[in-house]
Amino acid sequence: MNSDIQQVNEKVRAAGAFLADVRAEIGKVIVGQEYLVERLLVGLLANGHLLIEGVPGLAKSLSVQVLARAIDTAFQRIQFTPDLLPADLLGTRIYNPKTGEFSTRQGPIFSNIILADEINRAPAKVQSALLEAMQERQVTIGIETFPLPEPFMVLATQNPIEQEGTYPLPEAQVDRFMLKLVIGYPDKQQEREIMDRMARTEYKLEVPAVVDPAAILSARRVVDEIYIDEKVREYILDIVFATRNPAEYGIEISDYIRYGASPRATIALAVAARAYAFLKGRGYVTPQDVKTIGMDVLRHRVIVTYEAEAEDLVAEDIIRRVFDRIEVP
Repeated sequence: MNSDIQQVNEKVRAAGAFLADVRAEIGKVIVGQEYLVERLLVGLLANGHLLIEGVPGLAKSLSVQVLARAIDTAFQRIQFTPDLLPADLLGTRIYNPKTGEFSTRQGPIFSNIILADEINRAPAKVQSALLEAMQERQVTIGIETFPLPEPFMVLATQNPIEQEGTYPLPEAQVDRFMLKLVIGYPDKQQEREIMDRMARTEYKLEVPAVVDPAAILSARRVVDEIYIDEKVREYILDIVFATRNPAEYGIEISDYIRYGASPRATIALAVAARAYAFLKGRGYVTPQDVKTIGMDVLRHRVIVTYEAEAEDLVAEDIIRRVFDRIEVP
């Protein structure tokens, strides 16, 4: 077993050599936000979609754009607004009166990196148009189904739901995001550097491509080979099941949980932990990898009750209690 892990370690080091270059290029534009950049790379390696929440002006959209340029993939930014229609995302069938035939015009969803900017400013019918694309990696227009290009990632940004003009995302769509990130303000030193870089009348974004999509797809195959011990697999299961039946694990939070994490959370936690281990240059997953990435996988999948809200408890508080009580292998 040790020799097998050693072989995977060597594969990880070889396949992940490009990560330092990608980080360096992103760092030339984005100041700070190490957590955001690291999770963007985890999502890229794990073939998962990301939901990024934060107030305006925190470089959420810029980070996604810089990532797309650094990995040399096609990029589409879609601004979600209350009057957006599903056809504006997916495309539509167009009738030609001269020939009497219909043709298909594909929408902006047919790209590699999709930035769904301010996704919660569009109503549910538009958000739901992404469901098939995010899960099946295909789009159906009329009677035709079209595969989406690889790699394909939806990176959605949203403002906090308390702000005016926003809509809550449907649970079915939220569950399709592998990770949900919550981004905060930079510190004073970082903001000073942002000011020195950006405070000018013209700023031209120049980010050279340092890796091609084929290397990303190759790295994903290595991610699938990363070793997860049986005890770590059981640890992942215990964490997810504790969000559904906390009393069975001696955690007195049943009154605070309306819905626990879905089976998709179990899959996402295992894959994201593998991707995080890859990012750290290891061919095996540790329990700490699971704990580090766990909050991002679970915070949008645990729905709290009114009792929890009355006591000012949010999903993160519930998940912390789960991680504190579940025994680490």
